[in-house]
Amino acid sequence: MIKEKVAFILVGSFLILSVYGQEKTAKQNYKVDIEAFGDNSRHWYGIADKGNVINPVQGQPRYKATEITNIADNILLYQKDNGGWPKNYDMMAILTQQQKDSVINSRHLSNTTFDNGSTYTQITCLSNVYTVTHQEKYKDAALKGFSFIISSQYENGGWPQYYPLESNYSSHITYNDGAMIGIMQLLKDVAENQPEYSFIDSRFREKLKTAYNKGIACILNTQIKDNGKLTAWCQQHDEVSLKPAWARAFEPPAICNGESAGIVLFLMSIDHPRKEVVNAVRSAESWFEESRIYNTRVKVITAPVLNTKFRKSVSDRIVVTDSTASPIWTRYYEPGTHKPLFCNRDSKVVYSLAEVDRERRDGYAWYTYAPQKVIDKFPAWQKKQTGG
Repeated sequence: MIKEKVAFILVGSFLILSVYGQEKTAKQNYKVDIEAFGDNSRHWYGIADKGNVINPVQGQPRYKATEITNIADNILLYQKDNGGWPKNYDMMAILTQQQKDSVINSRHLSNTTFDNGSTYTQITCLSNVYTVTHQEKYKDAALKGFSFIISSQYENGGWPQYYPLESNYSSHITYNDGAMIGIMQLLKDVAENQPEYSFIDSRFREKLKTAYNKGIACILNTQIKDNGKLTAWCQQHDEVSLKPAWARAFEPPAICNGESAGIVLFLMSIDHPRKEVVNAVRSAESWFEESRIYNTRVKVITAPVLNTKFRKSVSDRIVVTDSTASPIWTRYYEPGTHKPLFCNRDSKVVYSLAEVDRERRDGYAWYTYAPQKVIDKFPAWQKKQTGG
């Protein structure tokens, strides 16, 4: 009997050591996806925003991607009382004590957003770090972030750019910069029972699945039907009517191919999609085929430095004819006519890049190659749907 107990203890100890060894190895191998926070970091270092709680100091040091708990602790530091995160800070920055104190003292502020990859990226990182370390504080913060996502969703399934809502265009359902699709990808991973979200209990998981399904419905309901045919999506849609809406002064209601490509790639990633999703993908791919532009290239040229109240322009861009150029798309297409569309800061629509003021011409992505990714993936996706 004593021998049996000793054997059991030894086996149990071996199992504990084995599991500990696996966890230690996992922790050593896991790296934070730094580029997931890339937009935030670039904005923090590149724009001296007086509205920021803190700004970078000269030579601000940064954690390595392998220093996962230090990065996760930074993420906890920035999380607001409502569960969301602000934008345009570097999650990898090694903060001074003064910077930390300033961030802690701003937790009551509710400038929480999904813009520039905020909030859903922090939740993803915390979930991964918790899975590796099993430190409860990371799980608790991730769950609080998920609750923020549920609270901020419109009844029609969309998400605004900021929550609590602000009285400007950011209250629109926001596809711009991948905001809503970033949220949806996170919820899709939860719905598909990805292992890094196994800590979510069944009751809360069902709430997140409901939010995900409502999001799918919103995507389908906002696809623009033009001239009797489904096309693609706008960068932002009115949160009540679901129609394409204005954002910034130079961002008109239009069919927007860059953001739409991201939406379609997300829909194509769904296993066993229902027929409405299949129809949405097929219609959007047809639109991308129809709207591509041949023999055209955007060329960056040297130009005198131009200082404006918005930014400093150090180059210019022109459209040139090039028979060897890959197909390209403009960012905006005019509903009804399907003509390529451009816009100035005075909100006046123009129909060529040359008519855009220099500062905007050089400072905004008016053309995109993103739809080509959809066209390249479409044959294999189509074959999968038809059982070929």
